Amino acid sequence: MPVARTHCVGLVGVTGRLVEVEADVGPGVAGTHFIGLLDTAISEARGRVRSALINSRFAWPDARVTVSLSPATLPKRGSLFDLAIAIAVLGAAGAVPAQRIAAPMFLGELGLDGRVRPVRGVLPAALAAAEAGVRTVVVPALNSAEAALVPDLTVVPVATLGELVGWLRSGDLHRLPVVAEAASLSRDAEHIAHAGGPPWPDLCDVAGQPMGRKALEVCAAGGHNLWMLGPPGSGKTMLAERLPTLLPPLDQEKALEVSAIHSVAGTLPAGRPLLTRPPFMAPHHSATMAAVVGGGSGGVVRPGAVSLAHRGVLFLDEAPEFATTVLDSLRQPLESGTVTIARAVGAVTFPARFTLVLAANPCPCGLQGTVGHPCRCTPAGRRRYLDRLSGPLLDRVDVKMKIGRATRAELLADRHFVETSATVAERVRLARERAARRLSGTPWRTNAEVSSSALHRDLRLPDTAMAPLHRGLDVGTLSARGLDRVLRVSWTLADLAGKDRPGQTETSAALALWLGVD
Repeated sequence: MPVARTHCVGLVGVTGRLVEVEADVGPGVAGTHFIGLLDTAISEARGRVRSALINSRFAWPDARVTVSLSPATLPKRGSLFDLAIAIAVLGAAGAVPAQRIAAPMFLGELGLDGRVRPVRGVLPAALAAAEAGVRTVVVPALNSAEAALVPDLTVVPVATLGELVGWLRSGDLHRLPVVAEAASLSRDAEHIAHAGGPPWPDLCDVAGQPMGRKALEVCAAGGHNLWMLGPPGSGKTMLAERLPTLLPPLDQEKALEVSAIHSVAGTLPAGRPLLTRPPFMAPHHSATMAAVVGGGSGGVVRPGAVSLAHRGVLFLDEAPEFATTVLDSLRQPLESGTVTIARAVGAVTFPARFTLVLAANPCPCGLQGTVGHPCRCTPAGRRRYLDRLSGPLLDRVDVKMKIGRATRAELLADRHFVETSATVAERVRLARERAARRLSGTPWRTNAEVSSSALHRDLRLPDTAMAPLHRGLDVGTLSARGLDRVLRVSWTLADLAGKDRPGQTETSAALALWLGVD
């Protein structure tokens, strides 16, 4: 009997690589042999595939069955190879035409009764298949809308192994439904899914914190990181939760990138295969390093909160309560926009370009500086508490704010000046457009991404504008990294003000935001 070949995709992080699945049914002692650097889940596939074939009324070959997944050097994990293995075995046994299974890609987990179950990572797998030249992908029905997000790809959804074999035998594309319009429909899926849910948080809900709202606007316009220091009940969490409402919606390329990460993690919301809004992640302060940065056991590496917050916001409430090792592990992704997790089987790189928001109380009890509630923390205790946020980490935070509790008079007065998220988001959009025009032809799109060399060469400011920063360098209140951070914020302030370049007013204001909690 001939060797039958078909295709599947192996995932390494959020990157897919095409895998050729070969099956040979030949003479010899009856048995099933899998080869190709497989993990336990794939080794167990022989039992799932055999039961699925028999319960779908297809005979299992009474011969020596050899299944090879190549390239053999690529680690292969998970149950997403089940469907491709089953089809390859049927092709080698002559149950389906071998020529009809050679071109498509098959992806899915099999139940013992022949059902095709959904799997994680369908979107990055479909993207990898399209890049490799595959034009037809067969996926579980529940994953079909996710795969259809990839343009120029014919998606065939299947619910059972039996109906798939019937389609392959007939060659009639109309025998099974073909998803062709899911990509256009899914662009509005987030708004449709949200229509019956709670309203989005709005910035106008936060009264009594005008400086906090302004800090959010600056961070949203330039992609800057934020640290808020203040007692409980002052509005730090409310402000952080409203930052994503000020960010522009994700364009198609970024939406696919973000959705692919959540697909691998298995966190895509039901009915929303495409995430069009910037994500917001707020892990609990007891989260481990693997939960925040990424990791896992058994050779399976999952993205952490920093990657799930890619193109969005990562909020660490009660930041000093996080483990010091977890906080310091954020320094590398804040600089590079990626996080690399090394394991014995290899290294996996996940994207992690996010806006970091830290919130902290002024002391362990949180009552320092409040009226009528005396703080009983010792000076040494307060110092140890805030020292958990290391200097190198805070050096990567562009905007630092002290948030105090608003009085009744301040609350009443400020309600006349609050603006909705839509109003502020429009100013943010215009500021980002100015920055994008200025940075056209470069790999950067926001001021926070601009390199140090470009700041001091292509975007160099006159000495009059730099005067406040030179004084900060002379007296030691500003480091070399801090100088770059302040310059980036000053460009954002200029964009918000509609100016071509920052002046002394913008650099002074940016310096004040940098030194906000000193």
